[in-house]
Formats: sequence, structure tokens, C-alpha cells
Amino acid sequence: MSIRIYNSLSNSKEPFETIEPGKVGMYLCGPTVYKPSHIGHAVGPVIFDAIKRYLTIFHGYKVNWVVNITDVEDKLIAEANAQGIGVFELAQRVEKNYHDALAALAVDGVDHFPKASENIAQIIEMIETLISTDYAYVVGGDVYFNVTKDDDYGKLSNRNPDDQTGHRELASGPKKHPGDFALWKQAREDEPDAVKYDSPWGKGRPGWHIECSAMSKRLLGDSFDIHGGGLDLIFPHHENEIAQSESCTQKPFAKYWMHHGLTRFNTKKVSKSDPEMQAALQAMTLSTLLEEYSGELLRFFILSTQYRSPIEYSPAELASKKKGLTSFHRLFKRVNDLGVGDVYDAPSAANADTFKLDPQALGDEAQQLAASIADARDRFQAAMDDDFNTAAALAVLFELTNSVNRFIEAKSLESSDDAAGKSFALKSAQALASLGQSLGVFLSAPAASSGGDALVGQLVDALLEVRSACRAEKCFELADKVRDQLSALGVVVEDKPTGATWSIEKQSDDLQGNLIEAHIQTRLACKAAKNFALSDMIRDRLAGIGVALEDRAGGTTWELTNGQS
Repeated sequence: MSIRIYNSLSNSKEPFETIEPGKVGMYLCGPTVYKPSHIGHAVGPVIFDAIKRYLTIFHGYKVNWVVNITDVEDKLIAEANAQGIGVFELAQRVEKNYHDALAALAVDGVDHFPKASENIAQIIEMIETLISTDYAYVVGGDVYFNVTKDDDYGKLSNRNPDDQTGHRELASGPKKHPGDFALWKQAREDEPDAVKYDSPWGKGRPGWHIECSAMSKRLLGDSFDIHGGGLDLIFPHHENEIAQSESCTQKPFAKYWMHHGLTRFNTKKVSKSDPEMQAALQAMTLSTLLEEYSGELLRFFILSTQYRSPIEYSPAELASKKKGLTSFHRLFKRVNDLGVGDVYDAPSAANADTFKLDPQALGDEAQQLAASIADARDRFQAAMDDDFNTAAALAVLFELTNSVNRFIEAKSLESSDDAAGKSFALKSAQALASLGQSLGVFLSAPAASSGGDALVGQLVDALLEVRSACRAEKCFELADKVRDQLSALGVVVEDKPTGATWSIEKQSDDLQGNLIEAHIQTRLACKAAKNFALSDMIRDRLAGIGVALEDRAGGTTWELTNGQS
């Protein structure tokens, strides 16, 4: 199968043919590190991390991926001044916030994170070349690119040079043409010394666009395969990158331009520079989101949309995607509970044998599942080869989840000793997991809880024992109340022939304490129903796991007795 990529340069899908056989050079515009990263900053890294994984696993490419860090820029200087701290102190703090978020999102494929401040010499060298070939000119201490010298200017955006407004390019001197943009900016008196660099044109600092051109040239060469970024960067940033890079080297810059859709909240682009967005932005910073949601969920949320489409962020959308992601992990736990192996320890999707399952003498159900798995791999690859359509690829996996669940139920594997059937279910689930892992999801089982994991699990199990006892005594109203209490705390209960299983879908504050309070409320309900045997069972069960209850006139209090916290 051959890959086809939508190239913004031609506005069409093109066959993917690398400049150097077997290798891919890929550049993604990274953040300007002046404010904490928000959900929109995760989109590009997650998408291109999934693309790198896929190109490596399914097509055997060696991918060199560069994501720049803009740490010399007007907004950064202004924000540092507003906070009364140094430019690079702020930059380093925000950059750490960004890297921490990427780690939580399982974005681990970036090969280089070059910083503008560490590439000043390369930037100056590039500007000198542009001046010597008459593509740039000096006015006082500023240097501008002359857009009228580039006959191809506007080929990416289909914009006229007159549209170039000098976005983010504050400079002091007059320009020859309104569309000319700054390559170097003369230092101003009110700017900190830390960003005043020596140059042939006096002290100053680079323009935004030239930073990316110089860093990509150093790490990927004059020409490379894929340049990515948000749709909002097409003009002027990417247009100007092309102009200055190709004018400097006289070679094609990036072969394929991939632009992802923007992240929107209430139909408006999420932006840290938009004053109207500030009130809502704190709830959308990655550090805030990662306190409530797993990095895997945020990654799954992003990959559930084809990358060229806008991503509509809302808590409701995240909740919807969480249900979808949980359905996969429920299946994997279900298979792991069969006791024949770990689904997450799946062989690589690069190995064709992962998808060649021998149904042996397991009947029609196994034959059908084996055929579904082989078909799923082909459809998954077809979706990804068609402009990296992760949304369509995940849809294939949802279908396969249903097939594996049906097989488990048809063979009654949870209540049988069918070792061959259980092994087949494991290999089937691993085949499914391996496809997801090639996109960076299903890498491990979700954490059981946010804190006190062992005790939390014991508390949930104890409540389920109470629920089971209630049902045995036909106290169905009380049994339903236990389930409702667990659901309110984000604990989802699923009844199966072999008993109830549970998973935590939503982390609540102080889950441990809230579960103990749920026991206390259930115990009070038992007392009110004069079911003192169940009431005593709850007290004794809690004591057995290190939670002591004390009944007082004002109510029941509790304390931990086993040194837990």
C-alpha cells in the first residue's frame, strides 16, 4: 500500500515519496514559551507523534523529527517584563511545563527540540547570505526580506505580498515594500540585555520566521520531507519560511506541507493571545486538564478527529471520548482476567504474524474473529495510508472490540476452563492493542485511582460485597443505592456471569474518603431497614482493611488504623 498525503502546497493528495529512500525529515512548529501550554498546543505534537510511530512501525521509515522552541520573541519579552522576571527564567519555566505535558501525552518521538536562542549564529549566517544575494536589505539596525525579489512568494497561501502585515515583526526602520518582513530587529532601549545579540548590523535579535528556517536547515538540511503546523500558520509564518529558505539555498524547502485544524471552544479558536479567551483558558491549560484527565484520554480525544478538521473542545466531548476509550480498556481487563497473559504486552503491529491467528478447532466463532482481525489490520492501514486518517483507523478498532467481546461471550470463557479459547481471545485482543499502540494509545492499563490505590481498590471491593449481599437478601433498592453511590464517584460497575467488575472512569477529589463515607451511608441505610447483620458486616469489613468506625451522638466518624494516608 502507498501513502497519500494532502499537501497544502498543491491543495491535493499526493503520493508520499521521500527525498532520501527509507528516511523522513519532519519539522513541526513548536510553541512560543511565554504562557502555559493549552489543549491546542497538544494537537500538533500528538498528531505528528502518531504519524512518526505509524511510519516507523508499518512502513519501516527512519524518521528524524524536529520541534522548535521559540524562546526569543516579542510576546515572551513583554510577558517577562509584566511578571518582573528574566526572559529566559520565564522561558525555561514554560518550556518545562510543555515537556511535562508531552510526556504525559506519550509524545516521546521528538528527536530534537532546538531553541532560537541557541541558534543565533546559524540565523545570522542565513541572513548574511540573503543580503549578499539581494533578497534582503539593511535599514539602520534592522534587516528585511524583500518579497518583490521572490517570484514565488505567495505560492503556499495564495496571498499577495501586499497582504503581509508584518505580523509579530516589530521593527524600527522603513521598508521598501509593505509586505517585507523582518529578519533581524534592532535592539530597543527598553529590552533586556539577555536578548540583545551581537550581529554585523549591531545589537538586536532575530525575527520569528527566520528562526524556524535556520533551525530546520541545521537539523534537516536544505530540503526535507514534511513540514507541519496549524492552519493559522500558513500565512504569514510558513509563507515567509518558504520565501527566505528557498531564496537562501535555491532549493525546494519542504516537499509536503501538512496543516492540522485548529482547536475551538464555543466555535472560537483557542488562543492564549486572545483577550476574550482568557477567562476560559485556565481550564484548558494542559497542566489543569491533566489533573482531571489522563494523558491517554487527551491523546485519544485528539486522534479521534481527522487531523485537517477542527477539534471542538468541551468537557462534554472529553466525556464522550472517555466512554469510548474506556470500552477498550474494559475489554483488555476482561481478557487479562482470563489469566492467560497481558493484553498490553502485545507484539508489534510491524510483525505480520500478530494478525495471523490459527482458529484451530475452536469453531465458527473463532474463524469469524480471525477473519475480522486480518480484515481490521488491512482497513486500519488503508485509513492511515489515506492522509493519516486516525479517526477512521480508530473506528476500525471499535468494531474489532465488539468482535472480541462477542467471541468471549459465545465461548463462555469467563466461566469455563477452555484454555485454547482463552489463549485465542488473548491473541485477538493483543492484535487489537498493537494497532492502537502504533498510534500511541493502549500502551498500559489505566491507573486504578489518583491516590491510595490499594485502599481504594479494597474499599470498592468491600462495597461490591455489600451490594452482592443485599441482592442475595432481595434488598434490591439498597443494592441499587450502592451502585449509584459508586457511579457518582466515577466508579463504573459491570455485572458479569462470574461476578461484578469495576473501573474508575472519572477521578474525584479524595476518592478514598468519599468511598469510606459511602460505606457509612450504606451502613446507616441498613440500620434504618433494621438489617443489622449487613450493618455489622460493613463495620467488620472496614476494620479488616484498616478503617475503624466510631458511632457517636453526632454521627459516625472514621480513622485509618494501618498507617495509611
